Amino acid sequence: MSYPYDPEIAAAIPLIPQSDLTDLPAARARMAELFAEQLGEVDETGVAVRDEFVPGPEGSPDVRVRVYTPERRATSALLFDVHGGGFVMGALEFDHESNLELARELGVVVVSVDYRLAPETPYPGGLEDCYAALGWAVKHADELGVDPQQVVLHGVSAGGGLCAGLALLARDRGGPAIAFQYLGVPEVDDRLETPSMRRFTDTPLWNLPAAEISWDAYLGHGRRGTADVPVYAAPARATDLSGLPPAYVSVMEFDPLRDEGIAYAQALLAAEVPTELHLFPGTFHGSGLIRHATVSRREAAELRAVLARVLGVEQPAD
Repeated sequence: MSYPYDPEIAAAIPLIPQSDLTDLPAARARMAELFAEQLGEVDETGVAVRDEFVPGPEGSPDVRVRVYTPERRATSALLFDVHGGGFVMGALEFDHESNLELARELGVVVVSVDYRLAPETPYPGGLEDCYAALGWAVKHADELGVDPQQVVLHGVSAGGGLCAGLALLARDRGGPAIAFQYLGVPEVDDRLETPSMRRFTDTPLWNLPAAEISWDAYLGHGRRGTADVPVYAAPARATDLSGLPPAYVSVMEFDPLRDEGIAYAQALLAAEVPTELHLFPGTFHGSGLIRHATVSRREAAELRAVLARVLGVEQPAD
C-alpha cells in the first residue's frame, strides 16, 4: 500500500535499513553492526559516561545501566531512559547518541537501563529490570547528584510502553516518585485491534506483523489479546490511571501504534492526569531517523522543549 508520507521522509525511506523480526538473531546482528559503525562518530565531549552493574530483581542477574553526567549541570532532576526495540531488540547503544545530546544540551544526569529482552526473558523480566534500575538510581541519588523526587521517565516505542508500565508500578508499589513521563510513540496495547494497527500492515520499520511478533515474544505465545495480560505489561488495559504523573505522548500519522497512543493520552486526560498529545503528520514509526527532514527536526526540537520545561532549564537554542 502507498501512503502520503511527507516528501522529505518519502525520499529517504530506501536508505533506512529494514529489520525482519521473523529472523530475530539476524535482525539483532544487523542492528549491532549499524550501531558499531555509528559509535565511532558520536561526540562524547562535555559528558562523563560510565557503566554500572546494579542489583536486579530478586533471583535475577544484575542489571547494566549507563550513567551520563554532564560537565555543565542545569538541573537536579534525573532523566531515566528506557530504549525501544519492540521488547526484543536494542541495548544501551540504542539511545547512546541521543542520551549524550540530552545530557549535554539540557545539563541533566541521564541513567539508561539495559533490560533483558524477550523472548529469552518474557514479561515481567524486562520491566522488573527497569524498575530495579530505577530504584537503584533513586537510592543513589546523592552519589548521582540528583533529586530523588524529580525523576523524569523517557522512552520511545517499546521504551515508551515500559515507561508507562513503570509509572503504574511506581504508583501501585508506593515509589519511586515520578515527576513526569515522556512516552514517545508508545507500544501499550497487546490487543492489536485499533484501526491504525489493522490498516498499517506494510509500513517501514513497524507494522502489524512486527507488532504480533513483538507481543508474542514479550507475553509468550497464546497470551496476546487474552484476558490474562496485566496492565503493567500493556498499560492500555488499565482502567484506573488516576494519580499518575503528567505525561507527554507523541504519535506518528502512519504508525500502527498511532491510535493506541492517542487512546492512552485520552484515557490519561479522562483520569485528570495533565497530558499533552502531539501527532506528527506525514511520518511513520521511526521516521525521526531521517534527521534532515523538517518534520524530524520539529520532532527532535519538541523533545528538547518538553524536557527543558519539565526539568526547569533554559530552552536549548536551535
